[in-house]
Amino acid sequence: MSNVVKVIEVLSESEKSWEDAAQQAVNRAAKTLHGIKSIYIENFEAKIEDNRIVKYRINAKISFLLE
Repeated sequence: MSNVVKVIEVLSESEKSWEDAAQQAVNRAAKTLHGIKSIYIENFEAKIEDNRIVKYRINAKISFLLE
């Protein structure tokens, strides 16, 4: 039997880091998806205020097994 994987695109942001934004995306997706296998970060972005990064943003794809 072969596995079928579905991929969804998500956007996430954090005040801490890009890694935290990625973890938040996975945590949120895990509330409704089962069998998450990977996250692929496509794009990194940051919001700047007064020459400081105030928000770290990612655009990512999360893959999970279809049941």
